Amino acid sequence: MERQILHVDVNNAFLSWTAVEELKNGANIDIRTIPSIIGGDEEKRKGVVLAKSNIAKQFGIKTGEPIYFARKKCPKILVINSNFGIYIKYSNKLYELLSEYTNEIQRFSIDECFMDLTHFLAGRKIMDIAQEIKYRVKKELGFTVNIGIAHNKLLAKMASDFEKPDKIHTLYENEIEEKMWKLNISDLFMVGRKNVPKLEKMGIKTIGDLAKKQEKDIHRIFGKYGKLIWEYANGIDNSKVEYEKEKPKCIGNSITLPHDERNIEKIEEILLALTEQVTYRLRKQRMLARVVGVTLKTSDFVVNSHQKKLNYLTDSTKIIYEEVKKLLIELYKDEPIRLIGVKVERLEDEKEKQISLFESKEQEKQGKLDKVIDELKNKYGYNKVTRAGKMQVNNIINLKEEKK
Repeated sequence: MERQILHVDVNNAFLSWTAVEELKNGANIDIRTIPSIIGGDEEKRKGVVLAKSNIAKQFGIKTGEPIYFARKKCPKILVINSNFGIYIKYSNKLYELLSEYTNEIQRFSIDECFMDLTHFLAGRKIMDIAQEIKYRVKKELGFTVNIGIAHNKLLAKMASDFEKPDKIHTLYENEIEEKMWKLNISDLFMVGRKNVPKLEKMGIKTIGDLAKKQEKDIHRIFGKYGKLIWEYANGIDNSKVEYEKEKPKCIGNSITLPHDERNIEKIEEILLALTEQVTYRLRKQRMLARVVGVTLKTSDFVVNSHQKKLNYLTDSTKIIYEEVKKLLIELYKDEPIRLIGVKVERLEDEKEKQISLFESKEQEKQGKLDKVIDELKNKYGYNKVTRAGKMQVNNIINLKEEKK
């Protein structure tokens, strides 16, 4: 099975996160729209430029240069002290959002993550999930990301570095020659500045030049490092997404609809499809849920959420869906809906399950049914087996949002 990997990279993270925080606290100006930089203490003449707005870039200001020089280039530039408390806060918010799609997430740095979705697609196309993540980050968190899609980490990371900002790019094996080989050798991941002149002296100016060399020649000159960069130039990378083996704290899924919906029966159908995806992942993690939640976003971008604590732990699609429908009745105000979400929280290991007075033979029967359906989905594909009442909804859930 080919791996399905995403690399999510925040655009201009430090400046973007600072802008979001300031706007949240009542600022009238978005620092991303004016000449501004993130740096050290200017009064003490300490620090360098850590991040810059696009307008600051037009003045020739470069990341890493002293703030003193930046001020010379643009006397009116706004200098903001770095604040790693803010950066960690929004890095965690991003991680929490990504955790709704898979628990196999590797934090590669404070502003970028790898995601392995191989076993978490739940019948959806990876491009659709990437589009949804990009859209949700922008709308819910206030900043933008670039996303690279590939079958390994190296190619996903290279893809996310293509045209920015707020873009999604693929880099599959059959696209390497067209999209990657024409790039300068300095653009290849793990090729440091000090090695670029050495490679150029060998006639290697592009990634393609390196890929076409004999591996033994590169290895002879650069050793193990040479073997690594030759493999990278050819798109070879078998490294795994090194995720924390911690169990997820919540599991959720949401969908932005291709058109506003106000028919409650249609909304219930979509909630059933979402509930099945969520409970499928819940059982895959061998977890049980104590809390069920539903989120609705109106066409006016008003978000309403409601949750309910259950009397006992469960992973049953039927039981959770029944609670989801009750929450919908409490939430829905006959308004056009553009986004629908389901989430389960307060998760515990399935070993904690105890026989409850509330459980019946019917619920035990449903548990066995869930297990059979899961096994069939694992064997034949997620969308090959569907419950009555949601067959038409899969087309909505899998529909790419063209108007986001």
